[in-house]
Amino acid sequence: MHPQGPGNAGAVHPTPAAKALGFVRRYPIVALTLLAMVVTGILALTGLGIAAQSLASLYALGIAIHQGVGMVKDILRGRWGIDILAVTAIVSTVAVGEYIASLIIVLMLSGGEALEDFAAGRAQRELRSLLERAPRSAHREGPDGVSQEIPVAEVVVGEVLVIKPAEVVPVDGTLLSESGSFDESALTGESLPVDRFAGDPVISGTVNGSAALRIQVTAKESDSQYSRIIALVQEAAESKAPMVRLADKYAVPFTVVALALAGLAWFLSGDPARFAEVLVVATPCPLLIAAPVAFLGGMSRAAKAGIIIKNGGTLEMLAGVKTAAFDKTGTLTGGHPTLEEVRPAGGFTASQVLALAASAEQYSSHVLAAAVIESARGRGLDIHACDNAVEHATNGVTATCGGRVVVVGKPAFVAQHVKGMTGAELTAGQLAVYVAIDGSFAGTLIMRDPIRANSAATIKKLHSLGVRHAIMVTGDAQSTADHVAREAEIDEVRAALLPEDKVRIINGLPHRPVLMVGDGINDAPVLAVADVGIAMGAKGSTAASESADVVILLDDLAKVAQSVEIGQRTMKIAIESIWIGIALSVGLMVLAALGYIPAVAGALAQELVDLATILNALRALLPGRRKRG
Repeated sequence: MHPQGPGNAGAVHPTPAAKALGFVRRYPIVALTLLAMVVTGILALTGLGIAAQSLASLYALGIAIHQGVGMVKDILRGRWGIDILAVTAIVSTVAVGEYIASLIIVLMLSGGEALEDFAAGRAQRELRSLLERAPRSAHREGPDGVSQEIPVAEVVVGEVLVIKPAEVVPVDGTLLSESGSFDESALTGESLPVDRFAGDPVISGTVNGSAALRIQVTAKESDSQYSRIIALVQEAAESKAPMVRLADKYAVPFTVVALALAGLAWFLSGDPARFAEVLVVATPCPLLIAAPVAFLGGMSRAAKAGIIIKNGGTLEMLAGVKTAAFDKTGTLTGGHPTLEEVRPAGGFTASQVLALAASAEQYSSHVLAAAVIESARGRGLDIHACDNAVEHATNGVTATCGGRVVVVGKPAFVAQHVKGMTGAELTAGQLAVYVAIDGSFAGTLIMRDPIRANSAATIKKLHSLGVRHAIMVTGDAQSTADHVAREAEIDEVRAALLPEDKVRIINGLPHRPVLMVGDGINDAPVLAVADVGIAMGAKGSTAASESADVVILLDDLAKVAQSVEIGQRTMKIAIESIWIGIALSVGLMVLAALGYIPAVAGALAQELVDLATILNALRALLPGRRKRG
């Protein structure tokens, strides 16, 4: 049972008559074809066979002309589609008097869009469920402790909200109640409730348990995790899988074989009806429908696993990835660095260095900046407001704090502002943030960011999936990068890079397609230029998520390998579905060529071929069998 969100109350369900009218408006040719079939049947049963044949033939030829005009335009633009088979089949059945078969072919063609929409709707069910659960209102706690229902868009940071039992959390916040239990399955796929305690973050889109709770808002609706997910899902749902290219690989050979077999059957039998009977079972619906359904199923399967794949073309790229590139901080490492030591210099104290560094780092989006600020606050140091603060992407920050000019960042960047700076001696896994104050070298902050426990396992899994090469591209120092690479079993390391360096390296990698994984604002350019950009979006920047092709909603590096696995399985099912349709159609064509399948029976049999290919394509929704280890 799914809990009802505030936005679901009072939903109006359309009547059967309204649904039927909506279907007619959306698919007028399908409705007209059904009407033509009914009228034709009535005329035939009442002894007006000539009128029935005339009506059906004229209608079918009209549809063939309509399809033929579009087909000719495509051919003139250099696009050889597979509608030629359908048009030829309609004309040939009319020519030999099989007018019922011609109507069935028209219905099959015009109903293909409706059938695809139905299958796509089934495949996108997981995506739509996220949108349907989006809360429309929240309960704000007043000064007197009484809650008031307000639109979610009016919630502001710092307010206290009351989350009722079984209610969807509308915005991100911090839990004020002593403890609470939340269902996070819609976001993470984890079926068991997750316990949170006072001070823990609460993510929007999760469902509260059986007790009313209080949270303090930390992000307004537009900035909350669930709204960002919904925006990505809408982008994914509106994207059409670019399967025309895949279908075209098979379309021309299939058309040539079908026409050749139909002509041969006519020549050997001397009966022109054989030509029509063969083409009736050679209509191209399996090629047009099955592959897009498989791709939409793969996108839905990925969404259920906490992976938003923005378009079908990305799935195709994921299936063929040969090189995987990774940022270091927050990607291969956990992104939770800690300050181990402050090494002051130039007569400054450790407290002075840390307090001024933290003051300047307020204006940086880098994950190390948050760790510096947290460490300063943990030591009870005052963090000052600064003027003229500028973040120099991937290099550091300059700011004027309390009347003192502070420079924080990488050694080469800080060295540009001071003389006589000395490099810090580091042990394996350590990294240093350099600080200058008023033009003098003030010291270093020694930090450590542990590698993720599953980094090496993820690289190994990617290799088993056919990824030939794994490379790390990072702005951090070479020694720190080498240490992480050894633990993660990365094949190649490129360190001390600027964003433009990363772009140049990714563009120059020989084994393609190239997958790039990152999480910060500085990763946005390289994610955009990679063949497949994957953003670790659980705590990463919005810029990275927007420029990436894939967004992982969970803080789990293993999802990178899972996304490649889903891409490969989806592509396999798409191609399988096409070949199933081709094989069944060819088998029916041979039987029709031998005279065993009349035109009407062939048209009906082709519908079963369509159904078989679509059902196979829908397997992409399923997780697949796990290999025994």
